[in-house]
Amino acid sequence: MPITHTNAKGKTYYLHQGTTKTGKPKYYFSMESNGALAESIPAGFEIYENPNAQVFLRRMPPKLITDEERQVVEDGMRKYAEVQDYKIDVKGNAIVVYTADQDIETLADVFKDMYPGPAANTQLRTLLRQGIRYSPMLQFILDDEKRRTFLAQRYCFRGSIDDWIDIGHGPLTTLVKRYVKHLGQESYFELY
Repeated sequence: MPITHTNAKGKTYYLHQGTTKTGKPKYYFSMESNGALAESIPAGFEIYENPNAQVFLRRMPPKLITDEERQVVEDGMRKYAEVQDYKIDVKGNAIVVYTADQDIETLADVFKDMYPGPAANTQLRTLLRQGIRYSPMLQFILDDEKRRTFLAQRYCFRGSIDDWIDIGHGPLTTLVKRYVKHLGQESYFELY
C-alpha cells in the first residue's frame, strides 16, 4: 500500500521513491498517483506539513521544544490573541506563530451576494480557507535549555530589515501573555 498524506487543504499527496545519479535513494511527495510509489517511510524520517500545507519527507529533528511548551503558546493564542486564523509550528529550537495573510471575514463579505444563505456561506468559508496563506509573525526561541527561558521575536517588514527582531526575553508563559495579544493589531509594529 503506497504512503499517502492528505494536507490541511484536502489535497492528497503520494510518496515517490527514486534514485539519485549516485544510486542513493531519494524520496519526494507529489499529487501524482502513478510512478514509483514508496510502500514505507524510511527509518529516521517523518512526514512534515508546513503551515501553508506543503508536504515534505524530512529527517526526524531532535526534540528541543516540549509538547507542554507548544501547548503554552496554543493556549495563550486562544486566551489572549484576537486573531482567529493562525498556525503554530515548531522548528528546531523555536515555536513559530503564523497568521493568515488574508482576512476570511473581509473576503466572505466580498462574495456574500454570490453565496447567500448559511449553508452556501459555510461552503464559501471552507473554500476561502483552502486558498489562505500564512506568514511567520512571532517566534519564541529557546535560549537556555536548563532554565527553559525563551527569546521572543517579531518579524520586521521594513524594507531595509525584513528579518526577525528581538522584543523580549524570559519565561515562555510571560512572553506569550505579553506579546500574542499584539498579533493582528497596529501595536504589533510598535514592539521593539
